[in-house]
Amino acid sequence: MTLQEAGLKEAFPPIEVKDAPREAIYQLCDESGTDLGQALSKDAAIQKMKSLDGDLDKALGRLSGGLYIITAKKGGATSAMLASWVAQASTEPLGISIAVAKDRAIESLMHVGDRFVLNILEEGNYQHLMRHFLRRFKPGQDRFAGVETQLAENGSPILNEALAYLECQVVTRLEGDDHWIVYSVVDSGRVSNLDGLTAVHHRKVGNHY
Repeated sequence: MTLQEAGLKEAFPPIEVKDAPREAIYQLCDESGTDLGQALSKDAAIQKMKSLDGDLDKALGRLSGGLYIITAKKGGATSAMLASWVAQASTEPLGISIAVAKDRAIESLMHVGDRFVLNILEEGNYQHLMRHFLRRFKPGQDRFAGVETQLAENGSPILNEALAYLECQVVTRLEGDDHWIVYSVVDSGRVSNLDGLTAVHHRKVGNHY
């Protein structure tokens, strides 16, 4: 009996490596492994969400945050992620903290010394960007296809429609149960619309995004 006849599904297409692997192959492997891990833990994650106390869950959900797109490039690999758990963490030096789930593909591009851009989304002009980056991309698929970008000084993509952006470098990471708390210093930044307001994410529950 074949695996397909047994009802098993292919997690991702086979990865063929003919020569010495380059950054694109490593990224493909990372993203394929991420997809596999998410698929294997999906049922457990759903049960965990259902197990939390209702009142506590609803109260925690009232913590609001802005809406951001993290973009990163490392070697030949690029990635992006919608984020809302972002906060300024220091003034000397200027620093921010970001909570990044361990099962996100961009996590491998946000280790100590890595550089990225925090794109701050604008209220009234973010829905299409949010929908785009919430899509489930196939391993190796270009996350920036159809999105207007320019390169930051640190080499990461800047979204042209962002309200503002910050160029950052990872200084340290604190490990949580299901997230990395990434502390980064801010090297530079710019605002495209001085009258614009940051898009805000309001949740009804606190046990998932």
